[in-house]
Order: sequence, then C-alpha cells, then structure tokens
Amino acid sequence: MEIPTVSDRYPAVEVQEYYDSGCWSTENFAEVLTRQADVMPDKTFVTDGTTGFTYAELRDLSARLAVGLRDRGVRAGDRVAVQLPNWAEFAMVTAAVARLGAITVPIMPIYRRDEAGHVLDDAEVSTVVTASTFKGFDYLGMYRDLAASRPGVHTVVVVRDDAAEGGPVTPLTALLPDIDPAEAAASLGRPVGPDDPYVIVYTSGTTARPKGCVHTFNTYAGGARCLNQAFAVTSADVGFSPSPITHTTGLVTGILMPLLAGGSTHVMAEWEPRRGLEEIARYRCSITVTATTFLQMALDVLDPAVHDASSLRVWVSAGAPIPRSVVERARTLLPSTRILSLYGRSENLTTTTCTVADDPEKALISDGSALPYAEVRVVDEAGVPVPAGQEGDIAYRGPSHMLGYLGRPDETAELYTADGLSRSGDLGRMDADGYVRVTGRTKDIVIRGGMNISVREIEDLLAEHPGIRASAVVGMPDVRLGERVCCYAVPVDPGSPPTLDSLKGYLLERGVAIQKTPERLELVTELPTTATGKIQKHLLRQDIARKLEQPVERVEASAAGR
Repeated sequence: MEIPTVSDRYPAVEVQEYYDSGCWSTENFAEVLTRQADVMPDKTFVTDGTTGFTYAELRDLSARLAVGLRDRGVRAGDRVAVQLPNWAEFAMVTAAVARLGAITVPIMPIYRRDEAGHVLDDAEVSTVVTASTFKGFDYLGMYRDLAASRPGVHTVVVVRDDAAEGGPVTPLTALLPDIDPAEAAASLGRPVGPDDPYVIVYTSGTTARPKGCVHTFNTYAGGARCLNQAFAVTSADVGFSPSPITHTTGLVTGILMPLLAGGSTHVMAEWEPRRGLEEIARYRCSITVTATTFLQMALDVLDPAVHDASSLRVWVSAGAPIPRSVVERARTLLPSTRILSLYGRSENLTTTTCTVADDPEKALISDGSALPYAEVRVVDEAGVPVPAGQEGDIAYRGPSHMLGYLGRPDETAELYTADGLSRSGDLGRMDADGYVRVTGRTKDIVIRGGMNISVREIEDLLAEHPGIRASAVVGMPDVRLGERVCCYAVPVDPGSPPTLDSLKGYLLERGVAIQKTPERLELVTELPTTATGKIQKHLLRQDIARKLEQPVERVEASAAGR
C-alpha cells in the first residue's frame, strides 16, 4: 500500500519555513533520544509505578530490541502494531521500532477482535506487541487467533510474560540480544529521517471503520515542541499521563513532550482518581493533559487535607469543551494549578489551545487559539471564512497535520478547502482575537470521556440484530463524561423487545469495546425522518436531553409504561 509523502502534503516553501523556525528538526526519534541520553544518562525518563527507565537505559534497551526485531524480520517501512497499557515498556518498544525505521501503529487497550483485526488488515501489520492479559482480558489469545488467519502477521511479541511462546509468539525479553548497545546502534545505522512515516494512528469519524492517519516524526514532534512552548515545559517538569499512550494525546504529551524537553514522565495504566492524586504527589508531577472527565473525577474526590497537589502547575483539559463551572471549581481546589483548555484531533494533533501566557479568562470562554506556525479559520460549507462569532467548520493548516489517511487519497483530498486548510467537521465560533470555542460536530460521532465513537459502526451491527427493525445511535449529555451512547430502536416484536443488557451482550460478542456500547435504550414505534428518509438525529438528541432533565421517578415510570 502506497504511503503519502511530505511532498504530497506540504509545499516546499512551507517545509523550509518549518525547518527554519525550529518547529521541525533534522533529528529523527533515535537521534533525539541519543542526544538526551548523552547529556543526562542517569535521569529517569519514564516510570509507571512498577517499571522505569533512565534516558541511558531507554537508549540502550531500544537499540538492543531493534536488533532483536530485525532478526525476526522487521524492516524499515514495516508496520508494527502496539497494543499495551500505559506501561514503561511502551517507550522502549516504540523507540526500537523508530530506530529500525519501521512504523508504529498504536492500538487503544479497549479495542477488541473486530477493531484490532481491522487495524491489522488496513495497516498491513507484520508484527504485534501486546500484553498477555490486562484487566482480565486475554490479549495474547486474541492475537493468536487473529494471527492464525493473517499470514502477514509473522510475530507477536508479549510484554511481561516470559513464558509466552509457540508459533509467532515470543516474549519481549527474548528479543533483547546480549550485544553491546553501541554496537547494536551502529549496526542499525540511520534507516529513516524525520520526514519519513513514524506513526499511523487510527481515528473514528463519520464512516463505520477507523481511518489511519499517517504522521512523520516531524509532524508529531513539531506539535509537541509547540505544546512545550505553550505550557512552558522545561527539563524540570514531570508529566502525568493517565491518558492512553497508544493514542494521540498520550503519545504526544506522555512521551514526546517530555523527551524533547529533557524532562520525565509518569504513566498510569489504570485510572482511579484517588490513586491518580496520590501518584501526582509521589512523583511530583507538574503537568498533565487529559480528557475533561479525568479532571472532573479528580475534583470529585480531592481532599486538600489528604492530597498534596502542590507540584502540579498545569492541568490541560482536552477531548471535550471544559465547562466554566469545572474551571472555577478547579481553581478553588487546585490553587497552584493553571487550568487550560485544548482542542485537537488525530489528523493534526492540536488545533487550538490556551497557553500559560494567556489571560486566565480565556480558559473559561474558549478552547484556545492556534499554535505558532499554524493557521486556524472557521469556514462555511464552501470553505470561506465566516465572520467572527458565527458558527462554522473549524479548519487547520500547519506543521502537525498528517500526510494523509492511509490508503484513502480521495477522503484525504475531501478534507481541504480551496486554499489548503483541513476541515475538521467540528463546529465552532472564533472571536475577534482568534480564540475558538467548539460548539458541536458535523460528524456523526459520540465523544465519551474524550474518546470518539463512530455511531455508524454501532448502527451497522445493530442492523443485523434479528429483534430490531431500525435503530439510531446518538450522544446523550453526561456531566462526568460529556456524552454517553444512547440507542433508539424500533423492535420487530413490540411485545418482546430487546433489553439494554441484551444489546450490550450482542455488541460485545461482535468485538465492540464496552465503552462504545449503548448505556441507555429508548424503544420507539418509529424514528423521525426527513422526506428523503434521513433520520433526524437532532430531534432524538433533543428528546433524550429533555428526558434526562425529568425527575428520576417520571423517567422510571415512563420506561415501565412501555
């Protein structure tokens, strides 16, 4: 499958501008890591509460692992899927993959057979790195089955299970040859530069299947450098990363930002707000970028008499607009912490963000403005900028945009306006100062705790359900997560309709992550449609929002009366 190049995406004049500004660099990932390790070899780079690596350890282990992967047949340009929790080994694995010039394909830990299998096929993955089990799920068993029907997957590497073996399966420790790290690094050479593909990260949108966003090291690192500037990150900072490092937010903020700044990072595999606050105190974490729901959950349990959050200077809320009340509450409970808002997407990392230099009021009324070297406009359907204060599609042009969707040149081309800005499908308003507030979406997705959920994916599966005549999935408001999934369904037999639990089970059996399954079922006799038969989802969203505002007793009575 042909992968787009930098010249496909960026005009030569823009490329030169990004290099001249320092936003892009001539260093690849391995060279950045080596430079930092030479300067501060004994400084801890990453911890997870169980395992940790210094800069020198990460440099040396990743070089040895790269040789081990090469011996298993991994070559420059190969795609290596990595589905791991927030474990320190993730940094070692991705560093090794980058050293080889192979391409990391991160997979969220919540993804199961259907979603993981799609990524393996779409990205033409040859090697998988995963956990044996985590939170009760058998990842190794899943990948044994997936690899059995995919001859192209020749290796499954298992982390934290030295007994795993057989067929394509091998433990991570078996791929660490007894070789001098300097010799290992020398034997690997420099297979790729910073403008070659570095990562393919998958995102869900309006289609039923996720699309792979192809990024170079420069598009990712350029975005991370700009965020370091926005948040005044230095080598003294310790990041706190409970967001999955197998997706955009966690990978950029949990790995690249601290690496480029020469700082440290603490990653957390299983989010629990009280324990999160305890770990912030234990590791003296100073900056975190999370979905809004993480901040809300932390505030709900924070006890100033018990929790010491004095080290935390910046908490950035992303994934969903942060309510003004949450910002004000956070300022009271976390007086030493700046609360900022960020809006981004996998196609271009950060679109807008508030910064530490901004007027604090901006975090109350906006999701920030464009980063340096980037341009953001709010445009109409024709791609023409709308007046300040008017709603439109938020469009981006800048150094952190992907090269394109993997294998989807037509869908990539459809993103752009006539003058080269990439439309997001997200609605927003821009004020006279260039600050944007996200107001909605043109995409048909639900954003649950910062995770994009394609409703068509769920609807396509429900279309095969024998007990459902028609269905529509919409987002319903939720104070903690922003949105949850609500399903409207027309049953085949009104006298024996499906239950919410049975729908969940049906979807789980088909490999859907539990976070994507409906959390409320509304049984109806028909769905509202336009004259052309298109379901009027805005009416369903209004309906469920109205029902959620009713007293609990009335809602329960209504459900019982069906």
